[in-house]
Amino acid sequence: MAFAFNTSYASVDMLRERAKLKIPKFAFEYLDGGCNNELNLAKNTKEIRDIELKPIYTKPFASADLKTSILGMEYDLPFGISPIGLQGLMWPGASEILAKAAFESNIPYILSTVGTADIETIAKITEGKAWFQLYHPKDISIRDQLIQRCKDVDVPVLVILADVPSFGYRPKEIKNGLSIPPKMTLRNIAQIVARPHWALSTLKHGQPSFKTLAPYIPKNLSLKHLGLFMNNMFSGRIDENRIGQIRDLWKGKLVVKGIESRVDADVMIKLGIDGIIVSNHGGRQLDQAQSSIRALDNLVPLYKDKITIMMDSGIRSGTDIAGVLASGAEFGFLGRSFMYGVAALGTHGGDQVIHILKTELKQVMEQVGCENPNKLHNFLLGRK
Repeated sequence: MAFAFNTSYASVDMLRERAKLKIPKFAFEYLDGGCNNELNLAKNTKEIRDIELKPIYTKPFASADLKTSILGMEYDLPFGISPIGLQGLMWPGASEILAKAAFESNIPYILSTVGTADIETIAKITEGKAWFQLYHPKDISIRDQLIQRCKDVDVPVLVILADVPSFGYRPKEIKNGLSIPPKMTLRNIAQIVARPHWALSTLKHGQPSFKTLAPYIPKNLSLKHLGLFMNNMFSGRIDENRIGQIRDLWKGKLVVKGIESRVDADVMIKLGIDGIIVSNHGGRQLDQAQSSIRALDNLVPLYKDKITIMMDSGIRSGTDIAGVLASGAEFGFLGRSFMYGVAALGTHGGDQVIHILKTELKQVMEQVGCENPNKLHNFLLGRK
């Protein structure tokens, strides 16, 4: 059945407000929140929106073509879907819904190691086009097995996560009991009862779990011991040696996500990494960090001709995408926007968000007179 655009939710902000009413408060706050005082969370989007573009109205212009080439692959749009852990907590089957929407619109979907669908399922849905983001396990044999599974289903791009050397301090998640596994407090149960659609859908779909990691989790663990096992499973700090080992194992395209400094960018080039995603984990790790767009500003002039540069964190709308591309990123990734859509509209949410972002971005390009996303830098005026 063809997708029908829902005019009642014509922006990501409208979808966010609807999502807030559709899912339990603990799930919404997990999706929507950041670390500590959420300063970096707010700064990420605000500073993207300080970007100004200059329209040129008198030069010849036919139309805007949004097709984009990245890492040797052709996509219909210059943006993709970021990896998000525990997607199934926000809405049952969210990973599969978004993977399907991405495939049908020919944009990349990145599955997280701690997502709620497994590598093989997402590869089947996307016919082998989905990317995979690797959280580095302490057990090297598990790392190697995860990489082999990606090879077995022809994952085109492996993304190493660099910006979680420790878990961010997130007061709302602590209050809500969102540990691994989540705790069911009386407060959370009351929130579930108040969201019957979410509750029934979750009951039908089954409790969300880390399906990619299921083969490595011992059977019949108590909830307490499962939490301890998951907390001890990963070693988040990625050093030059570990990345080099993965580079030797993985002969496909290799990207590192979470790069913000010149020191790290130099290491990526030294190791022969194909691309970086400038990101601060959506403001969920270091509240005192610079915004993702300022990190991009510092890296693009030095590295744009040496490595593929993409960006994540703070991008919410098509106009945000335009600003990020005008600032020198070759591609943008969004996470929360897509999850707002799925939480608000279920199976149609991914398509709804893609349509909104595409329409907004194309309107900006047509307004300023830009034929292709890779030319948006010609229209950058500066920052407020």
